[in-house]
Amino acid sequence: QEFHFGPCQVKGVVPQKLWEAFWAVKDTMQAQDQITSARLLQQEVLQQVSDAESCYLVHTLLEFYLKTVFKNHHQRTVEVRTLKSFSTLANNFVLIVSQLQPSQENEMFSIRDSAHRRFLLFRRAFKQLDVEAALTKALGEVDILLTWMQKFYKL
Repeated sequence: QEFHFGPCQVKGVVPQKLWEAFWAVKDTMQAQDQITSARLLQQEVLQQVSDAESCYLVHTLLEFYLKTVFKNHHQRTVEVRTLKSFSTLANNFVLIVSQLQPSQENEMFSIRDSAHRRFLLFRRAFKQLDVEAALTKALGEVDILLTWMQKFYKL
């Protein structure tokens, strides 16, 4: 059982554990999301991603979640008593990122570039919102990210 993001494989992460952690914080996070007309993880970001491109895209998205979303949302999770589930998500994202080894070969440039353009669509949508609203929306959309990631999970 492992994720296969194109040439990158990730072992030791169980999607069910990610979903359980998300479900524990879902209602709290999504209830705080006041902007229902915007979406960060738009179709253009996650649809029709090639296997080769998936390694770069998941790596970039999860790093963003770790360095920006989880890092800046830690205090609020303590306040609403969702720290354990929040930590489970963050720790699993760290584990996934640590195992991803996107190729830096020149012939992969077009694939890296395409994944980067997809990520920039996500980041642009994030930056168009107030910081707190963007952080809340990003956490509320973890289910979209997990659904997409699950397509790459092989038994």
